[in-house]
Amino acid sequence: MADGEIQNTAFWQGNTALAHGALAAGCNFFGGYPITPSTEIAETMAEELPKTGGKFIQMEDEIAGLACVLGASIAGAKALTATSGPGFSLKQENLGFAYLAEIPAVVVDVMRGGPSTGLPTRAAQQDIMQARWGTHGDYAPICYAPSSVQECYDLAIKAFNMAERFRQPVLIMSDEIVGHMREKITKTEPDKLKLIERVRPTCEPEEFTPYEADPMTSVPPMASFGDGYLWHVTGLMTNDWGFPTGNPPEVEKKILRIINKVTRARNDIVEYEAEHMDGAGIVVVSYGSVARSALRAVRDARKKGIPVGHFRPITIWPFPDAELVKMSLGVKTILVPELNCGQISLEVERAIRGRSEVRGLSLVNGKLFKPSDILKVIEEVA
Repeated sequence: MADGEIQNTAFWQGNTALAHGALAAGCNFFGGYPITPSTEIAETMAEELPKTGGKFIQMEDEIAGLACVLGASIAGAKALTATSGPGFSLKQENLGFAYLAEIPAVVVDVMRGGPSTGLPTRAAQQDIMQARWGTHGDYAPICYAPSSVQECYDLAIKAFNMAERFRQPVLIMSDEIVGHMREKITKTEPDKLKLIERVRPTCEPEEFTPYEADPMTSVPPMASFGDGYLWHVTGLMTNDWGFPTGNPPEVEKKILRIINKVTRARNDIVEYEAEHMDGAGIVVVSYGSVARSALRAVRDARKKGIPVGHFRPITIWPFPDAELVKMSLGVKTILVPELNCGQISLEVERAIRGRSEVRGLSLVNGKLFKPSDILKVIEEVA
């Protein structure tokens, strides 16, 4: 192995890889509050940010953790926070504010068992619907679910690109297993990184209308506080000038625009992986850490002659429903193993609309799915 390859290779935990991916994306601010099993992200950022002039701050609680991140972003920083379970719940009010005020940031939830304090050291996937519907109002989230340490690194970079491009929070829904397992990863060389920066206003300050969006993207340019452009930021519904309004046409325009800027670019955002889908009579849909066991089960079933395929959403939101439907035509049974009581299985049912039987496999005792657990059910329905 050449020296350059050695330098670009690391043996990291998922949490560590996620932090370094954020740094590679240009993250220069972290604000948060320590919580298991995400704490290694904060620890890594506390160690690494000062080396490059970045800022780290531990706040008094999870609410303030996201609040300071949004303030840093408004001032021009690329900002990150990380949490788990109940901390993600506490961040929901400020997430709603960020969607409306169109403030880019990346929020990581390393999921654990719940509700409440729950099982702090055990894995779960119980926050998936909270990522979609947890905060108030209508909005269009972008949310990734990594299933490997390499993806933690890569998706952190992608999340910052999406946050900057669409001017909104982007979520990474990891879990305790992915966050704490160690794997070899390859870092991207700085000169090969493709980074997206928020669009800045090009007009004179006196001509600036803070929320006047580009008609092609539905995304307005973003000025930073302190660079001479006037911009009023509030959690109230606003007009294009950023001032509160209750005028129905202006309200509708704002809500539809912050949703449309994501939905119109859906095909650029949605990511998934599929294996052995052609001719499959059974399909296993899984994500995050569970996908590792599920894919092994699918491959073992294939060796036994069972025509089974695997579909893994990488973007949980927007959900790759159209892609799943297209690949599942003629499929008899879809199995959805997940570490919750059936959150994505309901989304699969919504997408499939009765064309196939959808069977959820739930595990909520803090343990992991074994490939043999999933293989047994594949054999039962074959």
